Amino acid sequence: MTTLTDLDIRRVLNYLQQQREAMVELLQRLVLIESSSDDPAALDRMLAILATEIKSAGMPVRRLPGRASGGLLYARHLLRPARSPFQLLIGHCDTVWPAGTLGTMPLRTESGNLYGPGVFDMKAGLVQMIYALRALSELSLVAPASCKVVINSDEEIGSPDSTPLIRRLARRAERAFILEPAFGKSGKLKTARKAVGSFKLTISGRAAHAGVSPEEGVSAILELSHQLQRLFALNDASRGITVNVGTIAGGTRSNVIAAEVRASIDVRVRTLEDAKAVESAIRGLTPVNPDATLHVDGGLDHPPMEPSERNQALWRLAHETGQRLGLELEQAAVGGASDGNTTSQHTATLDGLGAVGDGAHAAHEYVELYRLVERAALLVLLLMAPISAVDDRAHGSNLSPGGQS
Repeated sequence: MTTLTDLDIRRVLNYLQQQREAMVELLQRLVLIESSSDDPAALDRMLAILATEIKSAGMPVRRLPGRASGGLLYARHLLRPARSPFQLLIGHCDTVWPAGTLGTMPLRTESGNLYGPGVFDMKAGLVQMIYALRALSELSLVAPASCKVVINSDEEIGSPDSTPLIRRLARRAERAFILEPAFGKSGKLKTARKAVGSFKLTISGRAAHAGVSPEEGVSAILELSHQLQRLFALNDASRGITVNVGTIAGGTRSNVIAAEVRASIDVRVRTLEDAKAVESAIRGLTPVNPDATLHVDGGLDHPPMEPSERNQALWRLAHETGQRLGLELEQAAVGGASDGNTTSQHTATLDGLGAVGDGAHAAHEYVELYRLVERAALLVLLLMAPISAVDDRAHGSNLSPGGQS
């Protein structure tokens, strides 16, 4: 299924094996920069290093500024016409960890694993991407479509700055590879992700003295208690629908009937159809007490990445490609969102091509170092695979864009 011969594959593996120590060293450098989404100075240092590394792979890099983030890197091969077919590679350099985390989660190597904040999600994936691109350049391998790369610094906060560019590129891309971490210790690729929605429910009542004239008040908190039952009734485990009220804030004092209360709502669903139904139900909430008022803000942040035929065709290509490396790859559906949710609305998308390990957003975060080479090699082979191998890559799928992400 690929254009590479067995000899070519051995050359790729030999090259990456020779670069393994350099890959680990680069990964350690990246982890030692605590690049939280809200730390522009750290993100600036991170993006500068990544820009240098990508340039060394033969790709000119542009640094694009951000409003809510540290900006992003955009790189593409210039040796081919601007309108020629291309494949999209996406990763992010921001993490959920604040500055100072290395004090409690120090960078360390133990039993062949590298531990540290952001190492799994997803700095190791960036290293694999860089060295896959270097392999193409150093081994003079000409992919059937050029590569375009986006590395953003706002993925952990919902990609507000980078989504417009990602969406625009995905509409024209032949396929998209997302270097988010693999799922599970077996390294499963991610072929489906839930849609993610965020809503805020504000309930307004009327304040009154709780002991003197409670009948004059309209309790926003009491009204919320009724609405909570309606919201939790929307959960449907069999359909993969979760609706969670995660925070509540309101009221002023215990002896005052609460005039206002606010609740934050997280929604996760597998399909666009269910996303629309749940959103309609939330927006359609009506007060039990007619003297209370409800107001709903928010909406769908990320559309679902559904297991469409074109995504499954790309997965089948990856599975067959992995076998040439001696890998028996598996696929998985996950609940969290990524930039793959956006690209999959417009082109064949394969996610979870990053590192194998565990502990994303957790104190035990780590990657298995010995698998960096095989995952980078897998990406090389996928980039070299014929575009025609994805037999259903029509850019106008039956999925609508599904809102902002």
